[in-house]
Amino acid sequence: MNPSVSRENFDQWIVPTYAPASFVPVRAEGSTLWDQQGKSYIDFAGGIAVNALGHAHPDLQKALQQQAAKLWHTGNGYTNEPILRLAKQLIDATFADRVFFCNSGAEANEAALKLARKVAHDKVGEQKSGIVAFKNAFHGRTLFTVTAGGQPAYSKDFAPLPGGIDHAVYNDLASAAALITDQTCAVIVEPIQGEGGVVPAEPAFLRGLRELCDQHQAVLIFDEVQSGVGRTGSLYAYMHYGVTPDVLTTAKALGGGFPMGAMLTTETLASAMGVGTHGTTYGGNPLAGAVGGKVMELINTPEVMSGVALRHQWFVDGLNEINQRLHLFSEIRGLGLLIGCVLNQDYNGQAKQFNQAAAVEGLMVLIAGANVIRFAPSLIISQAEVKEGLARFEIACRAVIEGAAK
Repeated sequence: MNPSVSRENFDQWIVPTYAPASFVPVRAEGSTLWDQQGKSYIDFAGGIAVNALGHAHPDLQKALQQQAAKLWHTGNGYTNEPILRLAKQLIDATFADRVFFCNSGAEANEAALKLARKVAHDKVGEQKSGIVAFKNAFHGRTLFTVTAGGQPAYSKDFAPLPGGIDHAVYNDLASAAALITDQTCAVIVEPIQGEGGVVPAEPAFLRGLRELCDQHQAVLIFDEVQSGVGRTGSLYAYMHYGVTPDVLTTAKALGGGFPMGAMLTTETLASAMGVGTHGTTYGGNPLAGAVGGKVMELINTPEVMSGVALRHQWFVDGLNEINQRLHLFSEIRGLGLLIGCVLNQDYNGQAKQFNQAAAVEGLMVLIAGANVIRFAPSLIISQAEVKEGLARFEIACRAVIEGAAK
């Protein structure tokens, strides 16, 4: 018999790196969850853009159960059928010739940065090791990726940090051009800064980075951990922009909730990573391959992609109506189903309060910094769930406004 557990046990037993909500979800279906007390919550957070097909999708359940009855894990001394099939799906659907599988977005970005340095060292020498990243970015929590992220709040307590990483201003091509030289081995950029406030790149900015990387023989890395697998209405955001990177990292929605990530790249670059240069014990295991394969099969369709654009409009129209009544947001921005509501000056720094108020009303939302409320729901969320969730959101917003007025 399993012992009973509660939210209070988190504070007793878990390393305090998180401050989770006061409720504990126990089951879910579609875009609705229920907690230990049976209260329902509409999910506009999507597990931080992970649950692209919602919760407990029957086809994903079936794929996992069928594979679980066959083969779970072998380690990287062997390959397996599901992961080979998923690799072919990704190659057929993108610019890539080769795939490296891992367990998370941070691991995918770590692999991408290591690949870029290895390529430069092999071709030019150790002096070509500089990495240009962007301020207010997010690439993961390893020491290498948190340094690349350019948010001191996440990295300052872990100094000394890895060297050779400079940060330009996002969407400022002149700022990047001033840092990219012949000693630069890689430029890493998010087509949409997610954690940094849901800020889409300007097309000319990404085109300019592509040209600068070509000019200086640097590897262009697109971090599509959050923007990938249909989130923007294209399978990957680079397709939306028409700018092709040399390396792409993907995770989050790739497993539909099962932990997995991948680095996609070209034949030429992949050849630098010979046997033993990099690895991971769990990466590319059969369970992940089976689920990821089914995710790709279900999402990479015209119906789902066009449905993202439709749902984007549902959200934007509903949020604009709320804003007309409550005057909360200075901007509603984003692409597809990665949407950010920027709080106006009257509510500066209060995104967390709106997040907490939403939970009280039975709604799960995200924040992206102190001033942006973020939505990253299932790509197939129903119109009824969107309407109900937005109704709950408006009630939560009114509660914050009334609290601030007291």
